[in-house]
Amino acid sequence: MPDFRNIRAWQKADDLAVIIYQLTKSFPKSEMYGLTSQIRRAAVSVAANIAEGSARASERDYLHFLFIAKSSLVEAEYYLHLSHRLGYLDDGTYERVTQIQRETGKVLQGLIRHIQDRLKS
Repeated sequence: MPDFRNIRAWQKADDLAVIIYQLTKSFPKSEMYGLTSQIRRAAVSVAANIAEGSARASERDYLHFLFIAKSSLVEAEYYLHLSHRLGYLDDGTYERVTQIQRETGKVLQGLIRHIQDRLKS
């Protein structure tokens, strides 16, 4: 398996995690152990599961971790939506970060398809 740092999906997920950490610095202090913690955890989980999966001995195990990463990405998507609805993210910021989230999802889905195709052959 490749070094996780060279995986495009990991690079996108890592960028998303950094952006989410930066954005949540301005969230209300009352959300420190609530929404702030949850959205950060979900974002970090995407990149972490891609990295962890890449170190697994089999591609089936790798695929399992990629699906966990995909689930965490959808979880982060919901937390971004909620943050916007609560007024913690303005419209422009919300649009920019969800665009990055969608791009991450597309690249991750492409990686999942690639591994699935390799498992079929």
